[in-house]
Amino acid sequence: MEEDESTPEKKIDSQLNLPPSMNRPTVSLESRINRLIDSNHYHSPSKPIYSDRFIPSRSGSNFALFDLASSSPKKKDGKEDAAGSYASLLKTALFGPVTPEKSDVVNGFSPSRNIFRFKTETQRSLDLYSPFCSDDAPPGVSPSPVKSPRKILRSPYKVLDAPALQDDFYLNLVDWSAQNVLAVGLGNCVYLWNACSSKVTKLCDLGVDDSVCSVGWSLRGTYLAIGTSSGKVQIWDAVRCKSIRTMEGHRLRVGALAWSSSLLSSGSRDKSILHRDIRSQEDPVSKLKGHKSEVCGLKWSFDYRELASGGNDNKLFVWNQHSTQPVLKYCEHAAAVKAIAWSPHVYGLLASGGGTADRCIRFWNTTTNTHLSCVDTNSQVCNLMWSKNVNELVSTHGYSQNQIVVWKYPTMSKLATLTGHTFRVLYLAASPDGQTIVTGAGDETLRFWNVFPSPKSQNRESEIGASSFGRTTIR
Repeated sequence: MEEDESTPEKKIDSQLNLPPSMNRPTVSLESRINRLIDSNHYHSPSKPIYSDRFIPSRSGSNFALFDLASSSPKKKDGKEDAAGSYASLLKTALFGPVTPEKSDVVNGFSPSRNIFRFKTETQRSLDLYSPFCSDDAPPGVSPSPVKSPRKILRSPYKVLDAPALQDDFYLNLVDWSAQNVLAVGLGNCVYLWNACSSKVTKLCDLGVDDSVCSVGWSLRGTYLAIGTSSGKVQIWDAVRCKSIRTMEGHRLRVGALAWSSSLLSSGSRDKSILHRDIRSQEDPVSKLKGHKSEVCGLKWSFDYRELASGGNDNKLFVWNQHSTQPVLKYCEHAAAVKAIAWSPHVYGLLASGGGTADRCIRFWNTTTNTHLSCVDTNSQVCNLMWSKNVNELVSTHGYSQNQIVVWKYPTMSKLATLTGHTFRVLYLAASPDGQTIVTGAGDETLRFWNVFPSPKSQNRESEIGASSFGRTTIR
């Protein structure tokens, strides 16, 4: 038997079992491997390049880490490969001009962004796209926009002269109706200012022996209650400018009024609170006794189940619909409590403010009978009012800064501080849409401010006063 003297190459050729018409392969195994490694940049002279979308591009890989040949973009006719150029530009735009180099490899550790790097690069990428780091943003990348805070104009858009507007902390002489009509007590007269037409109407004159101490609109804005210095309460039809009835019961001036449907509550210097049903011709429905001094603050909750009262005895009381004695008593204030406001957003949340010796705004949960928080305003608190559109409130102040402050609740951060009054800002009311407030002071001016956003848009301008600027008189 003769030995087969064929060479190994011939054995391989026989194993391939190629047809006689095809040439035997002449490419070595080493060149095949190199071509596979660098397949992303190998160009066949006769066939177009096709790539599987599931095979990642190797142009960004660091083959030096595995002792493989570098795979930098090949040049063709003196120009870089288009795909490599685009990848380089994209990487520079996203991650900055710094790219890992072979010289960065220290002690066998590679700074490659793609392999074996976690904490450092993750933190860098987070910081890179943080909306608070715009100074270090890479070229070509726009930082995420930060929502700018709502702008509140620091000046009133309208000023009304209000001659004889009293500088008395215990009175409540300004109220704004649901029909967009402002009522103001000036001396012994009450004037109505229509916010839509700017028309001024003199509603009544009490005479030289009496004066206006409080005004309060009914819920629908058709009737106006007027508390007088003689202790009487008058009900007027604002549409017909006609007096409906006069109710007695208080011995001294009536400085606080609050409506609950057809029930009218009045607080007096005689330390009592009277409930009256204006549909009935009988005497007051009930009389509440508890305060030891003049009642100067009176507010019904939004569900009309609880009544909050503040007095010159530094006390804040909460009554229910049927009680003749307060169900809750708060004695933390150190001065008269005139400023009272129920939150329209949180059930049972009550805010109160104290006078010159106190200067604090306090928050209470009347459902759990707990004191929530206290903020020292460094100034006499004259009025408080919540926005019905957003969870914010406004406070007006007297000694010594005479300022108006818009607060964000519950953080109680100041959104704006408004100045302009030269006397204590004793009176406060809000427009029906909840965007505009009017403030009154002993400087005999009424000032209109756009402070709250509308329910639909925070950038929409209030319809009230949008077309009228300047200074006019209310009578």
